[in-house]
Amino acid sequence: MSTATLDAETLADLVRVSAHPDFPTWQRQIRRTGGCAAPIHLRGWSKILDRQTRQVLHAFTTDTQPGGVLRLACGNRRATRCPACARRYAADSYHLIRAGLVGDARKGIREQVRDHPRAFVTLTAPSFGPVHNRPASGQCRCGALHAEGDRVLGEPLDPERYDYVGAVLWNNHAGELWNRFVVQLGREIATRAGLPRTRLREVLRVSYAKVAEYQKRGAVHFHAVIRLDGPEGADDTPPDWATLDLLTDTVRIAVERARVPIPASGPYPARVMVWGRQVDIRPIRAFGDGSELTEQAVASYVAKYATKAAETTGTVDRPIGNREALDLLDVPAHARRLIETCLDLHAAYPERRLRAWAHMLGFRGHFSSKSRRYSVTLTSIREERAAFREAEQRDALDLPAPGDGDTTLTLAHWTYAGQGHTPGESVFAATIARDLEESRRLAREERTASEGEAH
Repeated sequence: MSTATLDAETLADLVRVSAHPDFPTWQRQIRRTGGCAAPIHLRGWSKILDRQTRQVLHAFTTDTQPGGVLRLACGNRRATRCPACARRYAADSYHLIRAGLVGDARKGIREQVRDHPRAFVTLTAPSFGPVHNRPASGQCRCGALHAEGDRVLGEPLDPERYDYVGAVLWNNHAGELWNRFVVQLGREIATRAGLPRTRLREVLRVSYAKVAEYQKRGAVHFHAVIRLDGPEGADDTPPDWATLDLLTDTVRIAVERARVPIPASGPYPARVMVWGRQVDIRPIRAFGDGSELTEQAVASYVAKYATKAAETTGTVDRPIGNREALDLLDVPAHARRLIETCLDLHAAYPERRLRAWAHMLGFRGHFSSKSRRYSVTLTSIREERAAFREAEQRDALDLPAPGDGDTTLTLAHWTYAGQGHTPGESVFAATIARDLEESRRLAREERTASEGEAH
């Protein structure tokens, strides 16, 4: 941890925190949160009693903790708000996606799911006007050869002719367009199979997991794993006629036919929202077959984007109250025009809540979502982690494990007492988060090396 660039206030607080007698206990709390950047503070107590005798087996109170509070991870998925919690969210998303690709016996998903037809599909927005880019030829339409990190990438060549209204409304309706696509996909599969649409669910289920990503131009697009299952989902073998070719063909048709009409309102004419022409459909291969797009690569790719949002385009990661805030936040010109368009459109489309979602450039859907039978849920993954930690704690306290015949009773009372760190605490928390991430990286490399030697 370098202190060379810290201001005097932060440096003084750093010394205060490290010199406090409770510093080791505070460090243990922050390590337990994973180095959370904005932990939630709780004040209260808990007791574990013998159910029969009411004898207190263990008691905890925040009165004995640093600052009189217990610190818990904030759980924010956004990497810009809390890198530590975002990494955990990404890891959970990875395991959710991977379980639906390779199976997971501990989570009740058979390995045979790897034999189901599945593809990695990317659906994009249509064009709202030419923007600065890096095409395969290397030369942008403006005549320049833009470097990869050039700030003008994604900005319109002619901002005055760019369809900002269309771009915002498309983002705002993208979630509904995805739902229309899923419905249309089921219809196309039923038609190809010669089945009435109402009977398709009796023989086949379309399962998916998707994540949204912002392009540089500020338009949302979706990456999705789409899989064909039997009617019961991941553990049910699909019919023989449900092939990868069938999936690929019907996805293309469903993309072309999915539509979301938007009625005219005020000065804005009626529109029909459709997908862009750039559609990428790639089969997902099993590990070790030499294919470029493996199951692990797909899971890693989806997990990476599960923690990102519109701030990658230059906007901010929280709601914007008014136009004046854009000056203070120094939002780039293109992102600013998109935000201002959201504010302008709010009166014409009040039910779309464009003002509330202006910082998201109009998008109001879930960044990460899945169909019910794709695999496990994020909730179940978190419950599994919580149960593991509870078992660790009970073992350390020499308490019996909970079960049907649980002989203990837990009483607790908690109240919210704030959130966040002091400047000095923030420096220490960031250092703890980096140390934990480095330890995980080294563990992954060691595990990969061991697996390589085994093969």
